[in-house]
Amino acid sequence: MTRAVLSVGSNLGDRVGHLRLALETLGPAVRAVSPVYETAPWGPVPQDDYLNAVVVVDDPEVTARGWLERAWACERAAGRTRDVRWGPRTLDVDVVHVEGVVSDEPELVLPHPRAHERAFVLRPWLDVEPTAELPGHGPVAALLAALPEDERAGVRRRDDLALGVGH
Repeated sequence: MTRAVLSVGSNLGDRVGHLRLALETLGPAVRAVSPVYETAPWGPVPQDDYLNAVVVVDDPEVTARGWLERAWACERAAGRTRDVRWGPRTLDVDVVHVEGVVSDEPELVLPHPRAHERAFVLRPWLDVEPTAELPGHGPVAALLAALPEDERAGVRRRDDLALGVGH
């Protein structure tokens, strides 16, 4: 089995539609989807708030590199361009963790090097896997609890928005 945790986010155009497109593109590999959260943008570029979710996927035929390629396929389907680092985007899909894989390839660092610092990844991940652990960092619940209060408070659950699969 090749099980992975992906973080999806959008802050341009039809944000919910872009997240749903990611799920459609991932297809039957989707095992669980977190609720949707709204978060302030991360980084130095002024932009609108993001909608974020975590998706657990599983497919015995897909390698860690294959999950990265599927992430890129989702982004291409949503018309993503890579003009500005940490800039606004129609869809951002990050491979956070692939079970049993540690990688330091330039394009695929696993686990994701900043996941342990990002409430917008940790909070939704807990919704789908309350006992999750981020290899090399520890339990996701403890990582989230260790973040500054303003970081945690900036991740607002949007129960009025649903992605449909596993939620």
